[in-house]
Amino acid sequence: MADFARRQVAGLALVAVVAVGSLLAGPNHLFAVARDLADRPVVFGALLVAVYLVRPLFAWPTTLVAILAGYAYGPVWGFPIALAGTTGSALLPFLAARYVGTGSGERTGWGSGLVARLGDSGERFFEATGDLRGMVASRLAPAPSDPVSAAAGLSGVSTGAFVVGTAVGEVPWTVAAVLAGGSLDHLSTTGLTAINWELIAAAGAVAVALLAGPAYRAVSVRR
Repeated sequence: MADFARRQVAGLALVAVVAVGSLLAGPNHLFAVARDLADRPVVFGALLVAVYLVRPLFAWPTTLVAILAGYAYGPVWGFPIALAGTTGSALLPFLAARYVGTGSGERTGWGSGLVARLGDSGERFFEATGDLRGMVASRLAPAPSDPVSAAAGLSGVSTGAFVVGTAVGEVPWTVAAVLAGGSLDHLSTTGLTAINWELIAAAGAVAVALLAGPAYRAVSVRR
């Protein structure tokens, strides 16, 4: 029980760090550094790796970092770099949530109860959709990346399905962000619009289509 309590405390502390980091660390300074390093591909690559590792702590969107990749490397090289970085970065909240949620169904208390309820809800969703289909649909939906990763970790989604589903579902968002970054003459957060409403609507429609079959079967079973 003490071990589980430590997991809960660690989880709450991590959420607090993310909240504070998102308030204090805006992307403007990051973009200024990136502008200075854009003509040094190797050093810029090291910067991208570091940014992807700390991105979840600052609640920065994955598309923001993909824009940096497109700006420095162009769409051809920027896309695989950004997609790999986005997928790897998403693993961090996924694994953290899996660690915090371990044993939540066997404990009592408000913290364990909340984690257990979130995990149970996610498990029902992925049981209906399947891990891979559910992950692809979740990534295509216009939802923040890190909460989706955390929910998957609490729900017991397999690591393989998480990685593949994330990589597939993030393709349209990554393409849009890399193309936006590659078209910039001056890297700035002002007026930066990588994602338009047409892409959001199209990706959302595909996500709904993926979930239509499992939703129909679930309703049919209840009847």
